[in-house]
Amino acid sequence: MKNVVYLLMGWLIQSQVTAQDSTRVTTNFKDTVAVKIDTSYWQRSFSGGLNFNQASFSNWSGGGVNSVAIGGVIAARALYEKGKTSWDNTADLQLGYVTQLGNTRKAADQIIVISVLGHQIAPKWDLFISGTFNTFFTAGYRYDKLPADQTSLKVSNFFAPAQLTFAAGLAYKPTDWFALRLSPLAPRFTFLADQSVRVRQDATTGNYVADPTQKVYGVDPGKSSRTEWLAFQLQAVLNKNLSENVSLNTRYQLFTEYSQFNNINHRLDLILTAKVSRYLNTTLGFIALYNKDFSASLQIQQTVAIGLSYNLSSFRKKKDKADPTSGRF
Repeated sequence: MKNVVYLLMGWLIQSQVTAQDSTRVTTNFKDTVAVKIDTSYWQRSFSGGLNFNQASFSNWSGGGVNSVAIGGVIAARALYEKGKTSWDNTADLQLGYVTQLGNTRKAADQIIVISVLGHQIAPKWDLFISGTFNTFFTAGYRYDKLPADQTSLKVSNFFAPAQLTFAAGLAYKPTDWFALRLSPLAPRFTFLADQSVRVRQDATTGNYVADPTQKVYGVDPGKSSRTEWLAFQLQAVLNKNLSENVSLNTRYQLFTEYSQFNNINHRLDLILTAKVSRYLNTTLGFIALYNKDFSASLQIQQTVAIGLSYNLSSFRKKKDKADPTSGRF
């Protein structure tokens, strides 16, 4: 499965450099660039960024810690449109590390691949089926609330967990930049390939310790997967340019088993990108997750980064001038 994910990522990236002989002019925010025309029914986009931060101190009376942080972000999209049929494939990938006092820790990690096949039944309505896959690139650790003789505790890894959700239903798409998808049938499969991520919090000390008998991410002890067959999913997607240099990409997802309405999962992803120049931008990322199978509390991840960026797109302009290249959700 890991090879399948990497092959899909490679196909989305390679698609950017495969085209016909002629060229046309398109825009990368307000920058004008020449892009090869794709005369097929496919439109493709690729956006990649590399962020780097460094600080060092020597005999500094105010104190401080030497640090180096590096992170990468890739958003790729391949959209097929012919007649009333569309097939939209997106990949959103993040990985980053920070090093302080000789210790390297993960700062960002995400793999999300989404594929949506739709057929228009009315001017603003589609019937659709979709697949959503998400996991991490590499292992993640806790560094706080641990026993005195322990400095880290593994809590996640590639495919630990991983979730694959299939959905079928009705989509409302009043504009090019907003869509609402309702799925009365949305089975989800949760995988746990690394049993060492099973941990629990000690009721007496409050410390986290490894426990192979603990249920984690909704997967029971001794098992490597969980299936939720009868479930409902709602997705609201908004991808829009707020100005020539600022784009907003956001997705809200609600998921619940029909038998578990007391455990409704909520997830909000938001990325705000402000372009400084053709190859430099600032990105604000925000993720809010509430899932009792993962944690009893609301989970929040927030990042701010400035760094190098590269954007390439063969998307055709829409009448409302919304930027379809930013629709990575």
